[in-house]
Amino acid sequence: MDSWIQFFSSTSNGLIMALLGAALAVGLSGIGSAQGIGIVGQSAAGLMTEDPDKFGKTFILVALPGTQGLYGFVIALLLFTKIGIFGGSAPDLGLGLKYFMACLPVGIAGWRSAIWQGKVAAAGVQILAKRPNDVMKGVIYAVMVETYAVLGFVASLFMVLFVN
Repeated sequence: MDSWIQFFSSTSNGLIMALLGAALAVGLSGIGSAQGIGIVGQSAAGLMTEDPDKFGKTFILVALPGTQGLYGFVIALLLFTKIGIFGGSAPDLGLGLKYFMACLPVGIAGWRSAIWQGKVAAAGVQILAKRPNDVMKGVIYAVMVETYAVLGFVASLFMVLFVN
């Protein structure tokens, strides 16, 4: 019990909470992107063994799940400018908790949407294998999943920018 009291009375606790939020934004969205790219990358590699000339078209599908990791990274960088990492004063506990919560939408939405986007993009590789002229239909399906990552990014962006 005393350790919790010490934590909540510490002068660095707001900074700790804000940094934990930044870590979740980058970590969760990065894990999702890595897993999503891995899923579609395996499918694309299989196609490449049959038809190496399709590398350019598979590359688009493989790269799509990587954007979620970038969204989390951008939110973390923006947060760093707000919490005094690059100069200024650290936030108090209340503001640190707000920043922590502001990072959750991009982290959670990025994590899960990147994995699902990888699965949809892997199906797009199958479209490319069987009907090369229809590959953009697979890209469109994968981009539809991206919509939810963008919503998480925008929610986090607004919260980080406008929280006081």
